[in-house]
Amino acid sequence: MDHDHILEMRGITKRFPGVVALKDVNLSVRRGEVHAICGENGAGKSTLMKVLSGVYPHGSYEGEILFEGEEVEFRNIRDSEALGIVIIHQELALSPYLSIAENIFLGNEQASRGIVNWHKTNSEAAKLLARVGLEESPDTKIRDIGVGKQQLVEIAKALSKRVKLLILDEPTAALNDEDSEHLLDLIRSLQGQGITCIIISHKLGEIEAIADTTTVIRDGETIETLDMRGGEVSQERIIRAMVGRPLENRFPDHTPQIGEEVLRIEDWTVHHPIDHERKVVDGVSINVRRGEIVGLAGLMGAGRTELAMSLFGRSYGTRISGKVFKDGKEIEVRTVHQAIKHGIAYATEDRKRYGLNLIDSIRRNISGAALDKLASRGVVNHNAETQVAERYRKELGIKTPNVEALAGKLSGGNQQKVVLSKWIYADPDVLILDEPTRGIDVGAKYEIYQTINRIADSGKGVIVISSELPELIGLCDRIYAISEGRLTGEVAREEATQERLMHFMTMDPSKDKATR
Repeated sequence: MDHDHILEMRGITKRFPGVVALKDVNLSVRRGEVHAICGENGAGKSTLMKVLSGVYPHGSYEGEILFEGEEVEFRNIRDSEALGIVIIHQELALSPYLSIAENIFLGNEQASRGIVNWHKTNSEAAKLLARVGLEESPDTKIRDIGVGKQQLVEIAKALSKRVKLLILDEPTAALNDEDSEHLLDLIRSLQGQGITCIIISHKLGEIEAIADTTTVIRDGETIETLDMRGGEVSQERIIRAMVGRPLENRFPDHTPQIGEEVLRIEDWTVHHPIDHERKVVDGVSINVRRGEIVGLAGLMGAGRTELAMSLFGRSYGTRISGKVFKDGKEIEVRTVHQAIKHGIAYATEDRKRYGLNLIDSIRRNISGAALDKLASRGVVNHNAETQVAERYRKELGIKTPNVEALAGKLSGGNQQKVVLSKWIYADPDVLILDEPTRGIDVGAKYEIYQTINRIADSGKGVIVISSELPELIGLCDRIYAISEGRLTGEVAREEATQERLMHFMTMDPSKDKATR
């Protein structure tokens, strides 16, 4: 290994049950550079960093890691931090009720003989805050500063650990332009202090501005590493590397019968439940017609799920504003009950947490959202319930010996069919499907696409949120793209390509006006 490389990862393969998350990945990072890693949602970027930092310990993956020329075997995150590798995650791990200084030295207290030296704690913290350009007093509580400043506290904390290699996972995802700019300046100044930086980001403008080198990961493999310093590498070039896979015939043929508009949302704005100033969905207007499948494309944190959940009876967010029209008439959807009554249903990507009761039978899961159809005077008719469940078991091909089996015993694909059955039986006019095929094998995906087509053909409006661009292109009649809470584009099926969608998904909405 040559000495100008601080890190080399060679032949890294990481398997989870049924999935190869990383396949023979190689990564070389030069000392003192800013090295960007980019790829679509689920490409394996975060998994790779968890291997590097010891979250996935040595022995749970194949391949080797060399740091400063020596082979390293980390058992946990403490081992990697001891050598100066510090990872800052997207979800900041600070304690809101402690001060900045207490957070910086948490687990690394400035103490002698078991007694914390507060004078030293605060004065050392003040020095670190000066290095990251934060003017707050060290005894300010974390909950009293914004996300941008919290990010700087995390970096100050990393500096206190004598960091050599700083890894930032989507560091500006939750920041406004000014805070993002400050953070990028800080990364440059740390580079001047000899700190090497890996930045995981899908904001291509940012990568262009700051990275010396960019490695693209796709489907768990390193596709290529690009030298950014010559200025020849365009955003389009990176997008091509991120999405460059062919679309095969994995989708059933479908000719839509599109009718009248069933749902329209105008100027929908949603603020973050904790950080009330932050808009997670910002002035979005979309519509869906009967018989139409409409896609929502966006990267992690773009606000797609938040849009769906806030629409479904305000299940997410605060200070929600905007109008909802159903069949041309304005409606209120302030509670989940109201949303269901108006014929709007939301099938969540988190099947296990919200979509299904895993310790109950398939029969009871399917009837769960529409028990009133099976009840007279408040008593559920079990025979009718069983017949309904049997009908969907056959129609959707749910692989199970009978409808009394527990939902938790089914495979992911079959669990998803139960979720779909539940909502088809509830008979909504608009069905919002959030990542309907996440974690499902290809064969089961095809069957779920057939079911979604069938739901649309029965005159319903369907909205599909998916992180897989081929899926949106293969399934949807029309696709909206969202970036940082704003609508950045609308593409008809005929004009949809992965590159075009990714262009809108990585657009900075504050700089570009949306193009249609």
